[in-house]
Amino acid sequence: MSKPRYTIAVTGLNAIDSPGPGVAVIRGLLEAASFDARIIGLAYESLEPGIYMPNLTNHTYQIPYPTAGTDELMERLTYIHSRENIDVIIPNFDAELYSFMKLEPKLKQMGIRMFLPTFEQFEERHKVNLTKFGEKYGIDVPLGIAITDPAEIYKHEKELDFPLMVKGKWYDAYIAYNMEQARNYFNKIAAKWGYPVILQKFVHGTEYNVTGLGDGKGNTIAAVPMRKQYITDKGKAWAGISIADENLMDLTRRFVESTGWRGGFELEMMKSNDGRYYLMEINPRIPAWVYLAVGVGQNIPEALTRLALGEKVEPYTNYEVGKLFIRYAWDMIVDRSDFENYSVNGELKKDEHGKETL
Repeated sequence: MSKPRYTIAVTGLNAIDSPGPGVAVIRGLLEAASFDARIIGLAYESLEPGIYMPNLTNHTYQIPYPTAGTDELMERLTYIHSRENIDVIIPNFDAELYSFMKLEPKLKQMGIRMFLPTFEQFEERHKVNLTKFGEKYGIDVPLGIAITDPAEIYKHEKELDFPLMVKGKWYDAYIAYNMEQARNYFNKIAAKWGYPVILQKFVHGTEYNVTGLGDGKGNTIAAVPMRKQYITDKGKAWAGISIADENLMDLTRRFVESTGWRGGFELEMMKSNDGRYYLMEINPRIPAWVYLAVGVGQNIPEALTRLALGEKVEPYTNYEVGKLFIRYAWDMIVDRSDFENYSVNGELKKDEHGKETL
């Protein structure tokens, strides 16, 4: 019996030192057991490596930045859909999710499906609201305070103490060990991501992450925890190992059940020296290290696609423990004509073997 074939558009192709999830998501889709995938890349920058990687996308299109607004994004997606007949879109950046969520009803009318959090879920898990989120759902969360002026750091110095975390509303997080560092990180983050900037109490311990998938009805379809083994200076996991920890799994299932979470997610956790888990962040989408979950037996991109298409998906019940992912970089040789073609035309077509075609 032949498998169905779906055309799936994926964002987040920037496989750099702070990678987007797109390449890992596509790898999972190409390894799906229940369907064959034809991949359409959606990129913002002309130097995103995923545009040019062989055997990854069939056709890649440039899309407007979220700051351009939903009308411009809708116009571009309508054009791409007219060319490619997209079945599913999987957005992979926090900053673009609001636009895609807003367009979800219109896209569904066109035959394009997504499986995203609700607006309420998206808003209440924001870093700015995380302390209240923890109180509401009974999850330990370090004290966090949103500020818009570096002078406010002095006001909260005694309350938070040093070291403390300085975080952007979308991305970036730094550990500040003194007032000068805190002010510098505040200015750096505000210049890049705007206000507010979040100050968060630092928790001494070991970093753990969980990637998972909720069906929107309180059921955990997938959940794989890992312990970070190597962390870059930007705080990104460059290596990690799948672990067995029932307390962490219970916390994850409680999060999905109590919120009715819909879609992919990542919980960033800190296990304190006394064994307590603290929720540091909730990322409302699939993380860049999701291929570890695929590799240990839970293909989250595949399951998310099937949920988006309205199919019944049985929860994964196990995964392999003690498997590592180790990220690496290599030099890819790309023809200048391919780069120029994408830069000028805003798209790059490939044949079925992943080779660029004009």
